[in-house]
Amino acid sequence: MSKISPLAVIEEGAVIEENVTIAPFCFISSQAKIGEGTIIDHGACIYGKTTIGKHNHIFSHAVLGSIPQDLKFNGEEVELIIGDHNTIREFTLFNPGTEGGGSVTRVGSHNLFMGYVHLGHDVIIGDHCILANAATLAGHVVMGNHAVIGGITPIHQFVNIGDYAMVGGASALAQDVPPYCMAEGNRATLRGLNLTGLRRHIERSEIDALKSAYRDLFESGQPLKETASELLETTQSEHVKNICSFVLETKRGIPFERKN
Repeated sequence: MSKISPLAVIEEGAVIEENVTIAPFCFISSQAKIGEGTIIDHGACIYGKTTIGKHNHIFSHAVLGSIPQDLKFNGEEVELIIGDHNTIREFTLFNPGTEGGGSVTRVGSHNLFMGYVHLGHDVIIGDHCILANAATLAGHVVMGNHAVIGGITPIHQFVNIGDYAMVGGASALAQDVPPYCMAEGNRATLRGLNLTGLRRHIERSEIDALKSAYRDLFESGQPLKETASELLETTQSEHVKNICSFVLETKRGIPFERKN
């Protein structure tokens, strides 16, 4: 049975599933859908066409689904879709999509969004990601699974961050970060592999293969995309194939120091 405070404002038409907790002074829009077991703390606001999955915890003063911060937005039908088992801390702001970006901002499951995190319009987030306090993602950013962004770090629009990648705190990222890599600094550049994260999830032999591929790609001084193509044809490692495919498909480029 749901626990909904009489001091919460829930518009007619909102869909609230079983065992949902909604604290006083929350606002839930008529187009919202709140999944089973989700907890919404005091003063949080769920606007527009926002779908929230099961067993999420949305902390006080989070704002989810308010209109995109895009001057081209003209009232089109857009939405925000959030998966299951996410922790969304205080004063976070998630915007829905825009017509020009597919109309959807999509968040996966089992993610942690610390205080003051912002997800701009048309952002796509995978599963098991961590965004530390005041990490801010501009429009059209894509993050893979198990990626980490440190605190007070802005991410430029259209940037792609691969699986198991990490962006250090107080950085400013304007280009793509390949899977398994770490970037930091202002402007952020690659510093090596995200070894701490990799050791939690990937076997040693695969990490060794990634170390060799990283040296070939980013430290050999050879042409990046040619090297990625060669590795893609010869490697047996799915992880190495993943990083090579990312390099070949990047639109914004990879931020690394090129050797002469």
